[in-house]
Amino acid sequence: MAEKSSIFDMIGPVMIGPSSSHTAGVVRIARAAIRILGSAPVEATITFYNSFARTYEGHGSDRAILAGLLDYKTDDTRIKESFTHAEASGLKYTFKSIGNASTMHPNTIKLNLTAADGRTCEVVGQSRGGGVISIVEVDGFPSNFSANLHTLIIDADDVTGSIAFISSIIAHDDCNIATMNVSRKGRNDVARQFIEMDSGLRPISLEYLRQLSWVKNVIYIPNIDL
Repeated sequence: MAEKSSIFDMIGPVMIGPSSSHTAGVVRIARAAIRILGSAPVEATITFYNSFARTYEGHGSDRAILAGLLDYKTDDTRIKESFTHAEASGLKYTFKSIGNASTMHPNTIKLNLTAADGRTCEVVGQSRGGGVISIVEVDGFPSNFSANLHTLIIDADDVTGSIAFISSIIAHDDCNIATMNVSRKGRNDVARQFIEMDSGLRPISLEYLRQLSWVKNVIYIPNIDL
């Protein structure tokens, strides 16, 4: 099924240039990634693929990814000086480029992030134009969410009825599920659920989910543009 776009996607976001794909989309990928990590990273390995690998320096994607890791929004004037701000914050970073990854979208970035407490995450994102992004993989689990809705990521034992139970909690908060993607690495292994919702969950509902014995981890990402 073809992806739907709104008039706002075609116009693009309010942003620091030069390109919505190479700047705004890149910032948004990084802002989504730090929310998955759960804190500001202290180390980052940033891999640009395909078109990004060839153009990230000239089009400012290097500045944009660092700005996003510092949680700057797409219209923040500090993006232009993000190298200076990253150094001041103590962020250690490495850029890599892979120019011929035929199975990947032309504008793909992989982020390997480490937090001060040792937590890590690996996030693969695509910049699709007009500032629109897709987070396509998290820690090796396939995903497909845009981060412009409220997103719930749940690691849970692969038990019968788990999806229906979590859906009922979401429905109890009058939240409508926009998309859901569930993946696992093997039968009866831990499954990861990626759920996009039109509105946010109450803190008490999130805490209830975290207390369930068969739920291993809960990450909640409000709309990153708010």
